[in-house]
Amino acid sequence: MSKGESNLNISLIISFILILSSLLVGCTNANNEESTTKGHHDNMITIAWPRDVGEMNPHVYNPSQLFAQSMVYEPLVSYQDGGEIKPQLAKSWEISDDGKVYTFHLRQGVKFSDGTNFNAEIVKKNFDAILKHTELHSWLGFITKIARTDVIDENTFKLTLTEPYYPTIQELAVVRPVRFLGEAGFPKDGDTSKGIAKSVGTGPWILDKYKTDEYAIFKRNENYWGELPKVEKIKVKVIPDAETRVLAFEKGELDLIYGEGVISLDTFKQLESTGKYETSISDPVATRQLVMNTKTEQLSDERVRQALQYGFNKGAMVEGVTSGLEEKADHILSTNLPYTKDIEVKSVKYDVEKAKSLLDKAGWKLPKGKTVREKDGKPLEVELMYDSAESIQKAMAETLQAEWATIGVKLNIVGVELTEQVQRFKDNKFDINFFSNYGAPYDPHTFLNIVASEGFGFNEAISAYPNKDELIKQMVKVPQTTDEKERQQLYSSILKSLQDQGAIIPISYIKKTAIYQKGVKNFKFPANRDEHPFTGISIKE
Repeated sequence: MSKGESNLNISLIISFILILSSLLVGCTNANNEESTTKGHHDNMITIAWPRDVGEMNPHVYNPSQLFAQSMVYEPLVSYQDGGEIKPQLAKSWEISDDGKVYTFHLRQGVKFSDGTNFNAEIVKKNFDAILKHTELHSWLGFITKIARTDVIDENTFKLTLTEPYYPTIQELAVVRPVRFLGEAGFPKDGDTSKGIAKSVGTGPWILDKYKTDEYAIFKRNENYWGELPKVEKIKVKVIPDAETRVLAFEKGELDLIYGEGVISLDTFKQLESTGKYETSISDPVATRQLVMNTKTEQLSDERVRQALQYGFNKGAMVEGVTSGLEEKADHILSTNLPYTKDIEVKSVKYDVEKAKSLLDKAGWKLPKGKTVREKDGKPLEVELMYDSAESIQKAMAETLQAEWATIGVKLNIVGVELTEQVQRFKDNKFDINFFSNYGAPYDPHTFLNIVASEGFGFNEAISAYPNKDELIKQMVKVPQTTDEKERQQLYSSILKSLQDQGAIIPISYIKKTAIYQKGVKNFKFPANRDEHPFTGISIKE
């Protein structure tokens, strides 16, 4: 990859972070939609969402909402628990020995919501539309490696890469951009990046009624090839304000509130404590991390980084700040992701005396009568940057500030807007920063791609690692591996080394929450972080 391509990919990755992080931001009004009266559901589930569902184009990003896109459009393969990839629109596939050729045997009898056939020709047409704008989609690793796409016959599609890239099959499970629009949805010039004619997919739901910034009603696709949803309709009410969402739920105007940050953790706990509602908490969807910049003089010494880990009570902090809804993280990537199980890392338990001893050995002494350690006349002072709109980051920053003060470390905390936080991370203008990985189905390979990339904060964070160059080589090698055993060995070695040397500290496992009325049954979070959870859900009056 050329330096120019690398910089392009980093820019796109940063944009992707902003896209994911801004999904729950909105400033619209939702007062005039058709009302849902408690007890009169017409076999319909009503939920609230902070934003409009967007233009329902499967090939573009913000402002289209991931969950809504996944209701209408489907992938060739699906991501399931533990990282298992299962058939979806492709009933089976083969990968060539050299890892470059993927041959997909498509499921027969599948139709789009308008009754037209799903086949290899329409698969190729969708790929061709996406590949017209590789610069838009190159954050997804396999897109830039596609050499050609071929229709073998009506039900067989072949994808050929320029080089082996094992995450291809995993990346094909993401919600966008590689999902399939029916022929009638394409504009005359075929360029879906500018918009689509209408939302025609093969998925279990069809967009039925829609009023911008107010509501969207999805009806069940009665001709769906797979498991037919139990309910007939899903109504999405656009309610940007969190308190208003909660009030609507308490009044019975909503059946379900789910997601990340759609309501605060405190509110979730309060509603749960009433006993009036049902609740669910997902498996970990991402890891909340602290990233330390080892180019910063104070943090270049591994003993200092380790001391900071020993110097705060992680379990108590996570329990207190998240009301027990997140759990203390022992690994930088949660072990429900592929290739992350059974990785033994250094055990770091809360131990103030050990933290002080490590700082002493590193030459940071506490002068008599002072509260901050010094070395060669310089204070042990660092800055922690957090997203000012993220209450959990703020509370954790304040906790760390107080706890590290007891071991003689002055922590300055600064809240910044998300865009500034991302830019400062990219520009290497930080000492310590909060970060969370993308989760399923993007990781672990996307996380390593970012750590290995120049011009992004992680690369600088590990700059003091003696084995940095070897680690980078290993990270570049992982996606090219065709041998499963070798791949696992590389992941285990890389993730252990990244964590043990202390520049990336796992804090907690982020989870989704759901709270719903007693009549809602069979709610289940999907394994894919971005998928909708509506197929198996039912409602009982």
